[in-house]
This record gives sequence, C-alpha cells and structure tokens, in this order.
Amino acid sequence: MKRLLYFILLLLCFSASSAAQELKAKVSINSQKISNSKGKEIFDDLQKRLQDFINENKWTELQFREEERIDCSFNITINKWNDNTGQFETTLLMSSTRPVFNSSYNTTVWSVKDDNFHFKYEPGDPMEYAPENNQSNLIAMIAYYAYMIIGMDMESFSLKGGQKYLEMAEDVVNKSQDLGYEGWKPFDNSKNRFGLLNDYLDGALEGMRILMYEYHRKGLDHMTENPDKARASILEALEALSDAHKARTMSSVPQLFTEYKREEIINIFSGKGTRDERNRVYDILFSIDPSSATKLDKLKK
Repeated sequence: MKRLLYFILLLLCFSASSAAQELKAKVSINSQKISNSKGKEIFDDLQKRLQDFINENKWTELQFREEERIDCSFNITINKWNDNTGQFETTLLMSSTRPVFNSSYNTTVWSVKDDNFHFKYEPGDPMEYAPENNQSNLIAMIAYYAYMIIGMDMESFSLKGGQKYLEMAEDVVNKSQDLGYEGWKPFDNSKNRFGLLNDYLDGALEGMRILMYEYHRKGLDHMTENPDKARASILEALEALSDAHKARTMSSVPQLFTEYKREEIINIFSGKGTRDERNRVYDILFSIDPSSATKLDKLKK
C-alpha cells in the first residue's frame, strides 16, 4: 500500500511538472529607425521581458504539455521612441501557427498587423496581468493577443471551440477603452483590435467560424491520408468564407484570412484537383481581394 501511494504521489508530481503554459512565443524588436544609441539596452530589456512574460504567464485554466504549446511570433518595429517619457510608437506583426496532423508542416492560424501598438515602457516597469485592474496599455495589448491566439487556435480544432477565450479577449477590449490609446474603440478603424474581434464574433459572419474549423480540421489535417477529399473539404470551407464576405462586404475579417492564407491555398490547388475546383477557388479569392489577381493566375494553369 505504501509503495502504491508513493507511486501515485510520484505520478501526480510528474504530471504537475510536465504541465506547461499555453504559448511558445518569439519576440523580436527592430529598432533600425531609432538613431538614439541610448535605446539599445532598453530595447533588449523590453524584448526579453516581453518574451518571458508571454511565455511564463498562465493565461487560462487549460493544461498544455510542452509539445502542445502554441507557436507564435511578435515582431515589433519601433517607429518612434521618446527617451524622456518612455513612450513607444511601434508596429506589431503577430502570427500564430499550428501543426498539421500526420505531417511536418505548420500552418498559419492567425496573423495580423497592428499599426497602433503604442505604449509607455521604462526598465523596471512591472509586467503582471491583473484583469480587474490593468493600467498598462502594453500589458492589455499582450493579454488581448494572447487570448486571441489561444481562441483562434481552438477554433481550428473544433467548431466555435475558442468562444470562451475570444470572450476573454473581448473583455480586455472593453476594459481598455479608457486607457487613452488607439485600437480599442469602435468606429476608429475596422481593422483595429475592437473591429476584427467584434466582426469575427458577429453572427452575420458565422461563415468565418465554420471556415476556421472545416479548413483546418476537416481539410488540412486529412491532406496526407486523402488529398482529394481534403481539397473538397477546403473548398467547402472557402464557400463559407464567401458567404461571410457576402454577408458583411465591408468587414476586414474575410480579406485578412485571404491575405495570410493565399499562398497556402494556391499551393493546395495549383495543378491539383479538378479544373472546376480551381476555378471556384479563384472566383472566391478574387471576389474578396481583386488586387491579388496576378498571384491567383496560378490557379488557372
């Protein structure tokens, strides 16, 4: 009995130690636009502390194994920096990926450019996320993107599987509108943090939720075992994308998807599948983003 209890305790300890946080982020800061040599140490400090904060914070109640953590990148370009006030004006390019089943391929699940990634930071500033009492725009933006990454990843595995975590991102948006920074409020910009999330959760864009699940889980994840069936599922998912675009032609969400998925979709169908499939894929993507016609021509060959 003692040996059994010891084994159970050992197993529990191992399970606890093997649990990991949700995100595996790489943060990079480009400061080439800043000539002030005083900033290098501060920028290096910011880069390290942001990466540690994103990776070491426990964002949800979910239990991840190390190999299950979500790969993501935060590429920050500093456009302006005031060394007296610590104010940063930067652009963020964020993307997250997930592995495709039975392959060595990783697909981009979500990617977005944030031109209003502005904040105040000085070395020694605390990096802690307190949902009920957040006073830092930097921490609020990181929390927003953390929940969005987790939520969109879950959406790719089950239909509307990320609802809870997208609502947590929505809560960050609602509580950050009085911080005095751009990106949080409605009507400022349809591509801002509020606009993209609000549109995605809008019932009129139901097709986007269907797309995220069917494209990844029913399509890509079966590409190795049955390419023809997988392509048919991906085309069906793109029909849902078309429905979403028709429902809200002014929404940036469908176009955003086509921007970061275009090359992947072209590679999936170019020279493969039926001509009818390729023509339909071309028509859907062209209707959403006519400026991509030259790139889409590969589908016609």
